[in-house]
Amino acid sequence: MSPAMPTPAAMPEFWDDACKHLMKKDRVMKRLIPQFKDATLQSRGDAFGTLARSIVGQQISVKAAQTVWDRFALLPAAMTPRRVLKLKVDDMRAAGLSARKVEYLVDLALNFDANRLRLDLWPSLDDEAIIAELTTVRGIGRWTAEMFLIFHLMRPNVLPLDDVGLINGISHNYFSGESVSRSDAREVAVAWAPYCSVATWYIWRSLDPAPVAY
Repeated sequence: MSPAMPTPAAMPEFWDDACKHLMKKDRVMKRLIPQFKDATLQSRGDAFGTLARSIVGQQISVKAAQTVWDRFALLPAAMTPRRVLKLKVDDMRAAGLSARKVEYLVDLALNFDANRLRLDLWPSLDDEAIIAELTTVRGIGRWTAEMFLIFHLMRPNVLPLDDVGLINGISHNYFSGESVSRSDAREVAVAWAPYCSVATWYIWRSLDPAPVAY
């Protein structure tokens, strides 16, 4: 792993500054952050595992995703690309994965096993460049790439507008439950910059106090 990559369970160095900034600029953050001050965003330090978790979590609830992941994670002796490539499709399907997600996980493992992704360069690339590279992999869209930026590289200013939890949380906290458009979400997030990842994390906490980790 590159020295520039975050270590497992490391709190982002910008976290305290981000919280101070958000509490000063945003009335909702001023209320939310003190409620969850003992928890922070953390990285598992495993690029493949983070992307695999994100693929498993696509288009299903956090709870359902965790259940499927727990079953899937029992199959290989270790969650590595090579071990995943040795798994039987029927066993992966029995863990609760759709046929499409099995294909995506296998393709991800093939990309990692063949060293097609430039992991060593990612810490020096900007967010959009990493998203562009990741989305060349089958099954990785913008949302999955953004989860990777937040949970693995711990980039501070990611705003995942395709995330249902973020949109629902903005609706709940800023619009009294009324329907929220992407444009509405962008307007709210103007006050969050340059720490949209941190604000998003606290919006998620407002819906579910248990921290999510990919």
